[in-house]
Formats: sequence, structure tokens, C-alpha cells
Amino acid sequence: MGRTSDARERILDSSRRLMRTRGYTALGVAEICADAGVKKGSFYHFFDSKQALTIEAVGEQWAEERGALQAAVTDADGPVDRLRALVARLVGTQRADHGESGAIHGCLYGNLALELSGQEPEVRRRLAEVFDDQVAMIARLIAEAQEAELVGRGTGAQALARSMVAQIEGTVLLARVRNDPALLDEVWPSAERLLGVA
Repeated sequence: MGRTSDARERILDSSRRLMRTRGYTALGVAEICADAGVKKGSFYHFFDSKQALTIEAVGEQWAEERGALQAAVTDADGPVDRLRALVARLVGTQRADHGESGAIHGCLYGNLALELSGQEPEVRRRLAEVFDDQVAMIARLIAEAQEAELVGRGTGAQALARSMVAQIEGTVLLARVRNDPALLDEVWPSAERLLGVA
């Protein structure tokens, strides 16, 4: 009974890790099941399809990451320090990957968005929700910083937040292509220039 009760979670954990390192298209249900140590029948007991699994895996990953990001910004003083802490947390995952495996695997959401740009509309819709949530989180911090006159006010917080998310995702992508964590050092200085940090 114990193995059955955690089979779903093991499938989700395996799929999150494998999709991040291997991608979506190249990954089959059989491989996910083998990695999770469950039979293929168990997979279909919990998930109707790989697409359904992916939607849940993305949601679970974001719930964890969102909590970690909120904890990181809670410990920082002032809106600019909170933005810096948020950026450090986002790129820190890539540094940790490189330290553990010697490879930068990129962002699960960015990787899936690139791979599935013309297919799997339900997965793309879920990814859009995650990115919208990230933008909203960053926009709130930017708005606080603008109100305190710590960053420029010429551009709206929402537009700046979208630019920050795009900048982070783009830098992570370049770091992944080159497998060079040093490129991640550019994220916060670029964000400071974008925001016009006083």
C-alpha cells in the first residue's frame, strides 16, 4: 500500500527532472515509469496522458518555486533588495545544477515553451500562467521600488517585469547553450540598468 500511495509523486518527480534535462518530445512514458520505479499501468491510473502529466508537473514545480521565491524576498530589506534576492534565487538553481552535474539544464518552463511552441496548447496555456504569475510577482516589487523612488518611473511596472522575465530566461538560455554559469553574473547588473536603480 505504501508504494502505491507514493507512486504518483514519484512519477511527477521523475517527469519534472527528466523533462528539464531531456526535454518533452524525446521523453516517453516508459522512461518516466522506469525512472520512477513504477509500472506503466500505474502511470495511466494517475494520468490520462503525458500532456496531463506535464500540466501537473509544471504546476507542482511552480508551487515549489513560488514558495522558495516568496521566502527569498521575505528575508530581504526593501524592494530593490527583494528584487535582487528573487533574481539570485532564480539563477541560483542553474548554478546548483552546474555544480552538481557539470551542466546547466535551463528553466523547465522556458525549455518546454521553446520545445512546444507550435503544439500541446494545454501545456502552453499552463506555462503562460506560470510566466504571468512570475511577471505579477516581479511587477509588485518594481511598483514598490518605484513608489519609494528607488528605480526609474518612466516605464510601467508590468512592462519592466515582463522585460526582466525575458532577460532572465534569455540569459539562462545562453548560459545553457554555452554551459557557462559565468553568464548568469550578468543578470542582476542588466536588471539594474533596465530598472534604472538609483
